[in-house]
Amino acid sequence: MDIEFSSEYKNLGLNIAFYRKKKGYSQQHFAELLNISESHVGGIEQGKHGSSLDLIWKMSRILDVSPDKLFIF
Repeated sequence: MDIEFSSEYKNLGLNIAFYRKKKGYSQQHFAELLNISESHVGGIEQGKHGSSLDLIWKMSRILDVSPDKLFIF
């Protein structure tokens, strides 16, 4: 993860957390649906971990939002 884009990663994480909470999912349940660890979800939401496009698309499907909504800062 490039430090140059740290604010973008944080904003992406905030959007993911917003839509996750809007669906009523805990981090644990969301992680189970994504087949990743809860700590990885937490890291993404805090902007500490990057995410593959495959995972972004999977998140958007689970959250019922288009992928571009996750990138509107």
